[in-house]
Amino acid sequence: MSAVPYDLWRPSSGCDEQCLPAAGEVPVVPPAVRLGRLLAGAGMLLLGALLAALLPVLPTADGQAAVRAWARGTARAFGVRLVVRGRLPRRRALLVANHVSWLDILAVLAVAPARMVAKREVRAWPLVGQVAAAAGTVFVDKSRPRQLPVTVRRVADALRAGRAVAVFPEGTTWCAGDGARDCRPGGGFRPAMFQAAVDAGAPVVPLRIGYRSAATGAGTTAAAFLGEETLLRSVRRVVAARELEVTVTVAAALHPARGADRRRLARAAESAVHLVPAMPVVPPPSTGEPVPLPSLLVPEGPAQELDLAA
Repeated sequence: MSAVPYDLWRPSSGCDEQCLPAAGEVPVVPPAVRLGRLLAGAGMLLLGALLAALLPVLPTADGQAAVRAWARGTARAFGVRLVVRGRLPRRRALLVANHVSWLDILAVLAVAPARMVAKREVRAWPLVGQVAAAAGTVFVDKSRPRQLPVTVRRVADALRAGRAVAVFPEGTTWCAGDGARDCRPGGGFRPAMFQAAVDAGAPVVPLRIGYRSAATGAGTTAAAFLGEETLLRSVRRVVAARELEVTVTVAAALHPARGADRRRLARAAESAVHLVPAMPVVPPPSTGEPVPLPSLLVPEGPAQELDLAA
């Protein structure tokens, strides 16, 4: 694998085509099924465009429910099964997750209604960009780093207003195959967006997103969206995969104290995401006091299996 160029604002994972499954490595469905999934997915994207037009006039709760249902339906259309482990957040929180694929956005929205923080380029994606904008996505222009404080303030304002906000603090996608091939485990969490949680006094909920082939029982990079790869090519690989499964593991919330160091908070959340399988089960505190940042609480509750397979 090539060396990893990385800077704080425009990171690059170094993941490339070597990280993707070799021909025949992942079981595939027949061409007719692939075509059906593509048509179903296109239909859900068109439905998403209609939803984008309705969201501004829907009550907040109804709009959030509609977005969650749309995300689940779209994942199902592409033949993806969703499994959720752990307790879902029921109030405002900064949701932070590792980043593997464009499917991550659907996985997060299917689990919890949240405003997303996404790169500006997503706004230009056909139909998806319209839905994202209507759902209140905060778009980040990575070519203008001086705008970062403005973005952080917008996220903090959303948290103060009682909204959940989801961000991928690695800043780019990593192959992270959960044991498939020789993949990097993921990148470091950049601390900027964690300042929004500190300023708003909101908890941080780490989410680990992983992909596996239920047909082989092993992790897979079939869903990965890497480097210079086109979105269409990644979509074609996803619809071809048989029994593709995405698991969202919800770790316990980290409660930053007033004036907490956002860098320590980012490191704690990063460890909770990347080390979920190895962490002990620790009950959350009953006193309601802030959790010390080095304490990584990762209760793995019973899996909630939401069958989204086509």
